[in-house]
Amino acid sequence: MSVSPLPRDAHASAQAAWHWPDESACAQWCAALAAALQALAPACDAFLTLEGPLGAGKTTLVRHLLRALGVQGRIKSPTYTVMEPHALPTGQAVSHFDFYRFNDPREWLDAGFREVFEQPGLKLAEWPQQAAGVLPPEDLALTLEIADDGSRQLSAQAGTARGAGLLAALKAAQPAGSAGSAEAAGSAEPDGPAAGPGAAPQVPGPRA
Repeated sequence: MSVSPLPRDAHASAQAAWHWPDESACAQWCAALAAALQALAPACDAFLTLEGPLGAGKTTLVRHLLRALGVQGRIKSPTYTVMEPHALPTGQAVSHFDFYRFNDPREWLDAGFREVFEQPGLKLAEWPQQAAGVLPPEDLALTLEIADDGSRQLSAQAGTARGAGLLAALKAAQPAGSAGSAEAAGSAEPDGPAAGPGAAPQVPGPRA
């Protein structure tokens, strides 16, 4: 997978944030991301990282995204396997990583992860900071935070030209009131009014 890093001065504008009052907002946002990924050439060839505290909803986000991309059957967390492979209906490969327990760079080579990243397909990595020395640059870095009311705040940072394109598509597809509000980082005015309070997202498992 080829990578085109963004110029240094472009990173500041390649950021956005969304407020998710409930899990349905997460699902709608993931549907928009799925559409943006499918519009890539080649389709769904990207590397996304997910950071956030325990229970923030990283695995929940991945599950909603994979469902939106058409993955059927059980979507297991790679907590203990480190990687769970999936196949999209169109044939593209998806690799879902969880590096929470990753602590030896030799695992990267022994498990064949370098070869996985050299092949086209969608790569989703939770806890990327645990493998920071071996991971390639991400196209889009996603960070989830838990608000005091239990809602979620998602921030996205593009790290490549491909990621900037994904981010632009996401911002265009997220009008206020559909799947939470989007706000460009560093901007004084949000794209729309913040969504109102709602029920906290249901996050399955102890370490989503």
